[in-house]
Amino acid sequence: MSDFDTELVIEILHQIKSSCDLIVSRLESIITYSDFIKNDAGLEKLDAVSMQLIAIGESIKNLDKITNYEILIIYPEFEWKKAMAIRDIISHHYFDLNPEIVFDVCKNEIPKLSKLLDQIIADIENLKS
Repeated sequence: MSDFDTELVIEILHQIKSSCDLIVSRLESIITYSDFIKNDAGLEKLDAVSMQLIAIGESIKNLDKITNYEILIIYPEFEWKKAMAIRDIISHHYFDLNPEIVFDVCKNEIPKLSKLLDQIIADIENLKS
């Protein structure tokens, strides 16, 4: 592996993990995707989790770049490119956002990502030792 700032990498991973935790927390009252669009409270949740998805996608892009594109490829079990792409879709096509897709990503992919981030952080910390 190339040299990169492991402290910065771990910090970014923790930031992504924190965004994942926020999404999980904010979705506690969202049972189906239609809960996002049935009232203002649901729309606020959709806005909130969408912002976190943007932050996650942007952070993954930055992480990939500062690690010289060498870390994420070690963990092919997660679709990193799709996580980066959802950031672009939300940012550039927000009015076309599909609440059903956002719901699916948040309920199914974010918990997987959160667990994987724990593994990546532990792996990097073990490399430092």
